[in-house]
Parts: sequence; structure tokens; C-alpha cells
Amino acid sequence: MLPQNKGFTLVELLVVIAIVAVLSVVVILTLNPAELLKQSRDSNRISDMATIRSALSLYFADGKGFNEGGATIAFTNCYMSHTVTSTRCGGVFTTTTITGAIGSVATYQNGTGWLPVNFSYISSGSPIGSLPLDPSNTSTNYYAFAATSYQSGFKLAVKALESTKYTVTNPVAANDGGSSSTVYEVGTNLSL
Repeated sequence: MLPQNKGFTLVELLVVIAIVAVLSVVVILTLNPAELLKQSRDSNRISDMATIRSALSLYFADGKGFNEGGATIAFTNCYMSHTVTSTRCGGVFTTTTITGAIGSVATYQNGTGWLPVNFSYISSGSPIGSLPLDPSNTSTNYYAFAATSYQSGFKLAVKALESTKYTVTNPVAANDGGSSSTVYEVGTNLSL
């Protein structure tokens, strides 16, 4: 009687490897990891805007206004979380009262960061440890801020959202009530 060999043949192994490869390609094409990364960055951007808006609300609720605690805001400037500056922060602000742009990547929350508001001046302490930056923070993806007066109107903006989910399926920039359908805007004066 001949000994019985146990194991797989080369053909069986190749068939299994081919099936696994086909399934892997189908899963990768279905999940679209590049789009998932874009969605993740957009979710961070929207969350960051909510965080900054909440911090500004606490700042105002504490009776503070812009230009307190050593911070200085020029109401004719917009402020960007990127060092490349352009008129009206690259078109984020449409009003003609915004004529200059100041860019910085500093994340200090003491009035010397890209958003010149001294959050540590709040009586209960700063609600944020550092100012958030755009996940990409490039010349086409950045955060921007402008204010209209000592303690009233302001607008925070995300220059560009990337993912299909937030630009086509659920176009948050077009539905945020702001003056631009391509810029995600939050604040108390979205007409800036």
C-alpha cells in the first residue's frame, strides 16, 4: 500500500490565492480609502469650527470682547491658519471691508496664535489647549477668521472641503447659511 500524502496541490493554492486577491480588490474599490481619508479630514474641520465657535461663545459670555487681554484684532483684516496670505483670505470673505490678510501657523490660545483672541483671559480659564489647524493646512485648505466689531460679528471659515460626502451628498458649505456655497462658514455674521 502506498503512503498517503496529505496537503494541498499547487493548483489548489493558486486558486485560493486568486480568490483572495479578487476579494481584496473588490473590498478596496468598494471602501475607497482615499475618500474615507477625505471624509475624516472634513469631519475634523467641521468639529474644529464647532470647537472654536464654542470657545468664542464662552469668551463673549464672560463679558469679553475682541482686543482684550493683549490680543489685537484689526477689523479690516482676515486671519488665516496658513502663512500664505491673499486678499480677503483667498476669497473666503466677500465683504469689501476686509482688505488685508494675516497668516500664521501658531496654535497659541493666548492671543498670539493664528486666531488673535486671548482665550486664557476667560475667568474660568481657556476652554481649548491650543488652536486647531486644518488637517492639511495648505494654501488651498486652511481656516480663516474675521470680525466686524468689538464684541459682535465674526465668521470662521474652512476654505475647502474635500470629500464627496460633504460636497455632493450632503453639501454642508452650500447649506450653512453663509455667503459662499463652496466655503464652510460658522459664526454670528456669515455675510462677511
